[in-house]
Formats: sequence, structure tokens, C-alpha cells
Amino acid sequence: MNLKYFFIFSLIIFSNNLISQNVSLTKIKKTDYSDINNWAAHPWKKDLSDSISEGIKDRRINDSIVDVFFIHPTTYLDKDFVEWNADITNKAINDKTDQTAILYQASAFNEQSRLFAPRYQQAHINSYYINPIVAKEYFDIAYNDVKEAFEYYLKNYNNGRPIIIASHSQGTTHAGRLLKEFFDDKPLQKQLVCAYIIGMPIPDHYFPTLKPCIFETQTGCFVGWRTYKNGYVPKLIAEENFKSIVVNPLTWDTLETKAPTNLNKGGILQNFKKIVPKVVDAQIHQNVLWACKPNVFGKIFFTKKNFHIGDINLYYMNIRENVRTRIDSFNKSKK
Repeated sequence: MNLKYFFIFSLIIFSNNLISQNVSLTKIKKTDYSDINNWAAHPWKKDLSDSISEGIKDRRINDSIVDVFFIHPTTYLDKDFVEWNADITNKAINDKTDQTAILYQASAFNEQSRLFAPRYQQAHINSYYINPIVAKEYFDIAYNDVKEAFEYYLKNYNNGRPIIIASHSQGTTHAGRLLKEFFDDKPLQKQLVCAYIIGMPIPDHYFPTLKPCIFETQTGCFVGWRTYKNGYVPKLIAEENFKSIVVNPLTWDTLETKAPTNLNKGGILQNFKKIVPKVVDAQIHQNVLWACKPNVFGKIFFTKKNFHIGDINLYYMNIRENVRTRIDSFNKSKK
């Protein structure tokens, strides 16, 4: 046997043995999306996606003319876990999802939109660090939930309304598949205002026809970025052998010119009630977005170089404003 393939075969066997020794194989369960409790955000119930920071309450528009389908990032982070996919009835995981992703991320899209965010059997964070052939099963289970939730939404709620797809991290892993399956070169693409698919690489050849947004009023396109400290590129990303699409959330173009902090309308960090203006700058560098240290009290002690957790929060107000701009542009194009 070729040494290369022997190594791969051995790695797969080792990974499977490791999994069987420590974690149970995921039991496939069907999620009922007619049950409103299986949605982290839904227009028919009050949830944290409805939250408005005190600094922008007077800018809330109650006339919801667009639907946002938001796919949340990984919140299944337990060190001692027994299955590779989360149980969507797990209160601790659901509370973490609601108090982080739904409050601090999904709420950025609530100004004039109905917001739908399904709970799904998300893959455990470690799924990103094991053999991808093994991990595929766990991501497929998660995506199947997302897909079924979206199909339920289309059948029961959409009624031809414009759609925004929004996601972060693992959510973007699934959003990419969803866009390919339902929008890319499909009739539904005509209803797409924009896809904000953030926190994961998007190879420039990933979508056959769906294009990246290169100006702020463009619709029927997608944006994405991964945020790191100025000057830092992780080894894993430096070794990527493809070009990833990166859109600057302060200028909404793909140019490598630095956008200064005075273009940042405000981020929301640990205190949801407070908007922090000019919190970071933004510059596209190859496959990532570079940003300066957040401009907050005590920043001298801030040592993180990976700003992944703040991909949306750091540009919260710019995203919120851009959603409004693209909705206006989409509506004008249909008149």
C-alpha cells in the first residue's frame, strides 16, 4: 500500500477508535420546527434577538418588510461531552446561544426585519479539529436541521418576502451549503437581499454564480470576513492554497486600503447597552481582515490576536446601517 494512503487510512482508524473510546456516536433525531421552542429567534415570540441597545432605540423601524434567517455559531463547547451533536433541548447550551449569539449578533439585523434563527443539532467545537472525513457526519447532522428549518420557514412563513441570510462561524459553514442548495443560480436568488456569511473562509470559486458584494448598495450578493489583529496571520490561514473572499465592513468593498476608525459607527462589546464608536479600523490583507486593538479602556492589557469572537460585534452599527441600505436598494430595484 502507498505510504501516503496507509497514513490516511491509519489516521481515520485512529480517529474512529478515539471517538468510540470517549464520545458516543451521535443519535440522529428529527427536529420539529412547527414547535416555536425549537427556534432561538422567531417573530411570534419575544426573544433576545428583539433587543435594542440604548443608543439606537429611537432608530427602530417596526415595519418589517424583510426576513432574516440567522444561523448561529458554535455554542456547544463543553469539555466533557458525551455526543458529537448538541441536544437542542439542552437548556445550558440554549441559554448560552441566546445570551451570546442571539443577543450580540442576531440583533444587529432586527431593525426592519422579521428574524428567524433555528436551534439545531450543532456539531461540537472539537469537530473542527478531528479528521474531516469523520467530522463530516456531525456537520451533516447539523446542516440537515438547518435545511429542514429553512424549508419549514419557506413553506409556512416566507410568502415571497425578500430574504437576508446571516451567519457566523459554524453557522457560516452551514449557510454556505444552504446558499448553494437554495439560492445559487436558483429562482430564490431573486429574493436574496444579501448574505452576511461571516467568520469562515469563502473560497472565491465556492459559488458558481453568487457574487461577492463590492459596493454598499449591491444586492443579491454575499459578504464575509475573518478578523485578526493588525499584522497577524495564523499559520493555518497562511498555508491556505486558495483565495478567500474578504469584504471590508467599514467600506463594503474588497480593496486593501485601510479604513480608519472614524468610519466605524460603533461596536457592542461586553456591555450590550453601550455602543463604542470608532472601536476598531479595518483593512483587508490577503485572506483575512486586520483590525487594531479595540479602542476601549484598558486596551493595553488586551493581548488577543484572534478577533473571531468579535467579527460581528466590532462592526455592529456598520452592519446594522448596511442592512438598511441594502433593503432600501433592493426595494427600489423592484419598483
